[in-house]
Amino acid sequence: MLSTFGLCLLCVGMVLSLALPSYFLVRDLRSRGVSAAATVVGVDSKPQYVKVRLVSSPQVGTEVKLWDYAGMLPETQTGASMIVTYDPEDPSRILTQSWVKDPPTNLPAYGTAAIAAFFLSGTVALVFRRRWILRNWPSDASVAGSAKAHGSKSVRLTKP
Repeated sequence: MLSTFGLCLLCVGMVLSLALPSYFLVRDLRSRGVSAAATVVGVDSKPQYVKVRLVSSPQVGTEVKLWDYAGMLPETQTGASMIVTYDPEDPSRILTQSWVKDPPTNLPAYGTAAIAAFFLSGTVALVFRRRWILRNWPSDASVAGSAKAHGSKSVRLTKP
């Protein structure tokens, strides 16, 4: 029972660690972000990173890696151009403008939330089952009465 509740809390912590940084990044970029044109200068095959060079802003020529959104990066290729929005105080906090306007679905957070709900429902089911068993378990007086009624010398019931 405690283990399923512990797993539920672990999943809730994972949901928060997946959802909150992305949420706050998008919120901050919407409120104080600066849009600029950028050229993609590096992409690996997975993609683990997307590196862009700003070409139209006060930060012209600055190369930064796009911030991932819940572990996701946009599909692109080297040499492609895109519009990005970045934090002027910290240019490393940068996303594509389309993701700032309409962020993609945060599937890792939703999936982990579903797992957390599963463990929470398991915990609740175990608690109610245990309470039902303990409430409906025969007491010692009823055991003694049933032993006499059946003519046996002793009947012993134990709780699991």
